[in-house]
Amino acid sequence: MGEGQVGAGEPYAHGETVDPATAAFVAHRNLLFTVAYEMLGSAADAEDVLQETWLRWAGVDLGTVRDQRAYLVRIVTRQALMRLRALGRRRESYVGPWLPEPLLTAPDVAEDVELAESVSMAMLLVLETLSPTERAVFVLREVFDLDYDEIADAVGKSQAAVRQIAHRARSHVAARRPRDTVTPDQTRHALQAFKQAVETGDLQRLLDILAPDVVLLSDGGGIKKALTHPIVGAGKVARLLTAGLDRFGDGVSVEPVQVNGYPGLVMRIGGEIDGVVAMRIEDGLVTGVYFVRNPAKLTHVERETALSR
Repeated sequence: MGEGQVGAGEPYAHGETVDPATAAFVAHRNLLFTVAYEMLGSAADAEDVLQETWLRWAGVDLGTVRDQRAYLVRIVTRQALMRLRALGRRRESYVGPWLPEPLLTAPDVAEDVELAESVSMAMLLVLETLSPTERAVFVLREVFDLDYDEIADAVGKSQAAVRQIAHRARSHVAARRPRDTVTPDQTRHALQAFKQAVETGDLQRLLDILAPDVVLLSDGGGIKKALTHPIVGAGKVARLLTAGLDRFGDGVSVEPVQVNGYPGLVMRIGGEIDGVVAMRIEDGLVTGVYFVRNPAKLTHVERETALSR
């Protein structure tokens, strides 16, 4: 990282005089990261977008900026859109199912119900089905409540076009998002049953919490062993999970954590992080199990990531 860039850690040295551009960027950094992450589903790519945003922001004449927050959101949205279009081509050659990069999140994210839902693994997978522009418009309007004129500036469309895109994206997401609002307690209950099934090999306990049409997706990125296709059905998913974990014996440990605003599990083998489990729950049953094993996607479960709206 070059001198003057603002990274993921402390943005400037203690006691150092902070220029207005840096102060504004730091003040909005968590918001900008959240926008980029929701558009990309990747913390690593969101961090890169923030670096690109900072480089452009550092060259702006602040005297010409009426609303610094809106200006920064516009920059980060444009950079994320370019990155998202490039990633779409790369993901076509991805080995096996692609899952979002999980984040270890603080309790305050779970307390903001709308923010938690917007960054949940289930919602991020729904957002993957939108076009890049639809995703940007949906995120900026539905999650961050930006005005249509601000969104139009960010995506380079007219306000009329943005309103149409927002309507189309909203309908698309509504048809695919979980049918009911899930409380953290419901998720925690399901994960506790999952944890006990993993630790005891209790297949029946696992079957009791899985919906008949539950889908299991695992992401190894071609680096770690993972399923190359989705597995559908409670019986198949339960048997596969218990059989797969039996291979590791007593070396498996499971730690409850907050993943993307909801309770999740970090699985360790021999003390090393092997994967993260998140779930989609509807009507009290697990309809989706998301198991991320790709080591490149596990760096943000070592520490909490700050998110904000």
